[in-house]
Amino acid sequence: MKKSLGAKVIVGTTPVWIVGTYDREGKPNVMAAAWVGVCCSEPPCVAVALRKATYTYGNIQHRKAFTVSIPPAQYVKEADYFGIASGKDVDKFSTARLTPVKSELVDAPYVQEFPLVLECRLLHTFEIGLHTQFIGEIVDIKAEESVLNEKGRPQIEKIDPFFFNTATLGYFRIGEYIGQAFSIGKEM
Repeated sequence: MKKSLGAKVIVGTTPVWIVGTYDREGKPNVMAAAWVGVCCSEPPCVAVALRKATYTYGNIQHRKAFTVSIPPAQYVKEADYFGIASGKDVDKFSTARLTPVKSELVDAPYVQEFPLVLECRLLHTFEIGLHTQFIGEIVDIKAEESVLNEKGRPQIEKIDPFFFNTATLGYFRIGEYIGQAFSIGKEM
């Protein structure tokens, strides 16, 4: 029998994403976010939901751009720090000893050490409640060659992302490969 847990955001795990922005003075900033996801394939877009209280919120409003990077598990401490410190008060890149890289396509930085980055131009903004959803059109994806397969596609096991479990507030690595999407179901 299933037990009612009420209306909450304990829906399971979500990838940890790092959102990169510049502030009004041009200082690079990053924050960890779990409320990110693909929301359209044409044009390719991602949705990022942020509270107005975050420094990144104001940066996106002002610059109309952001990046989204996937940190590998070896950077779990740095990514967690990006989520608990405010760029208003500290230089997160300096403290984490990571390197900001200026995007050539959008007015936002990304983390050099992270193997996969989406460069996004702000397309829409939606007020939802406590969070505002920013829809960013993906203008380019950059990936380290070391994480690509022979077809030039990113390999999840080489990126080694980690996930945030909303129910336990813990971080987890991805598990084993269990089947090919849009194929394994044909066995039914």
